[in-house]
Amino acid sequence: MSELATRRLGRTGHSSSVVILGGAAYARVSPEVAEASFHAALDAGVNHLDIAPGYGAAEANVGPHVPAVRHRLFISEKSTRANPDGLRAQMEHSLRTLGCDSFDVFQAHAVTDLAELDRRGPAIEAILKARDEGLCRFVGVTGHDFGTAAAQLEAVRRYDLDTVMLPVYAGALANPQYASDLAALLDEAQRRDLGVMAIKVGAHQPWGDRTPTRGCWYEPFTDAERLARGVRFTLSTPGVHACCSTGDVGILPMLIEAAMHYTPMTPAERDALLTEAAEWPTIFPLAQHAKG
Repeated sequence: MSELATRRLGRTGHSSSVVILGGAAYARVSPEVAEASFHAALDAGVNHLDIAPGYGAAEANVGPHVPAVRHRLFISEKSTRANPDGLRAQMEHSLRTLGCDSFDVFQAHAVTDLAELDRRGPAIEAILKARDEGLCRFVGVTGHDFGTAAAQLEAVRRYDLDTVMLPVYAGALANPQYASDLAALLDEAQRRDLGVMAIKVGAHQPWGDRTPTRGCWYEPFTDAERLARGVRFTLSTPGVHACCSTGDVGILPMLIEAAMHYTPMTPAERDALLTEAAEWPTIFPLAQHAKG
């Protein structure tokens, strides 16, 4: 039986499963569905959970099951709040909901451009203070939009961060500016030994005027072959340590299966996918295309 591989998540030192369990998948499902999916993912070798209070019912759905497995689960939490007191209150609420004394990583969530980074400065300082107090072990930044890579590069220069999380998939890298910004960020992340977590591994295109049929704000690929190709592309990108599963509980088993059978993409395969992806309708800017 294949096993889910792990990679060292930068200077956190954690041997993270190459698939991170994306808590957004549990935003709108029943507690029973969430419980079954959560335990199935851990049984498959997932040892890293990414979750946020903004993900609907996700924290409430997952929280009761965390204490029993806390010793083998690396938890990444996050907040979009800019006010330091508001961020601290939200962090403490998440700790109670998940039954934790501390988180492994706490992230400034959805930092999508330099203006947003400036606005969130006081909150990032509050997270760094929380790290000093022991409420989290590491500090990171997340975001998903075409301005994210440049904003995160500036963030890691301004602050003593440990991790970054951002889109690394063919549809984004088909954009030359984003590809250039991402390359610069990955170079700096390597120099600083930062953990790099990729999102949007299964993304395809916007829903547009169509009614979403999956839990993601974008339309994901749902067939095993294309999902496997996305996993191979992302995990073959030098400097990427792990990819976060999509926000749809039904896709999770296929992503885990693809990662279990992962083989690196050849340069020719990568170029072919980028050529194809250049024709996909872009899911960014986020403000224009996000649904739900």
